[in-house]
Amino acid sequence: MKNIVILISGRGSNMEAIVRACSEQAWPARIAAVLSSRPDAPGLKFAAAQGIPVGVVDHRHYPDRASFDKALANAIDAHVPDLVVLAGFMRILTPEFVEHYAGRMMNIHPSLLPSFPGLHTHQQALEAGVKVHGASVHFVTAALDHGPIVLQAAIEIGPEDTPETLAARLLPCEHQIYPRAVRWFVEGRLRVKDGVVHVDPPEPQLLIALAASDAPTDSPSDSATPVDTTGAHQ
Repeated sequence: MKNIVILISGRGSNMEAIVRACSEQAWPARIAAVLSSRPDAPGLKFAAAQGIPVGVVDHRHYPDRASFDKALANAIDAHVPDLVVLAGFMRILTPEFVEHYAGRMMNIHPSLLPSFPGLHTHQQALEAGVKVHGASVHFVTAALDHGPIVLQAAIEIGPEDTPETLAARLLPCEHQIYPRAVRWFVEGRLRVKDGVVHVDPPEPQLLIALAASDAPTDSPSDSATPVDTTGAHQ
C-alpha cells in the first residue's frame, strides 16, 4: 500500500479528482495527507470530510524559501510518502527540496510542455497563435515545469477562445489525466529512461480531448479519446 501526500494552495479540484479515483478504483494506495500552504484553502475542508489528515504549513510564517521548504518537508515526511503530488500548490520549491523527492513528486501544468512554462499559460498560448493547447503531468525537477512528462491532454483552440474559456475546457481534462498518472505510479508501471517516461505495459500517454466547439465534461467517455503515442515519445 503506497502513501500519497497531496499539496494544495486553493480549492484543490485536482486533489479531489485524485482522492475520488483512489477510492472508486481501489488503488493499491491511500491518501496519507493533504497539506496546504494557506490555512484558508477550500480544499482542506473537502479532504477533512473524507477522513484524510490535513495540515497547514503557512509560508508567511517563514523568513525565506529554505526554512519554509524544511518545515514543509518535515510535515510531508511525517506521513512516510511514496509519492508527493502537487495539485495547485502555488510555491516555487528550492532545488534541495526537489532533490529530496526526486522521482517521487509529480505536478500538473496547464500547457503542452515544454511549451509555455510558468504562469498565464492560456494567454501565452493565445498570443503565440498555436492551434492546440493542453495540460501535462510531469515529474518535478529543479528546472521549473521541465521534468519528464508522464501524460498529456490536448484541446483545440478556437477563434473565439479566451484564457477563461481555455481554462474551463481544460480543467475536466486535468481531472482525467492526473489521477491516471498517479495510478500508474502507485501500480509501479512508470519508468524513466533518458528523460522519457514509459508505461509498462504500454498505455496511451496522450489524450486528444475537447474540440473547440464542444462543451466541457468530466466524463472520460465523452471528453477524451486516447491516442496511442508509443512511438511519438521515443
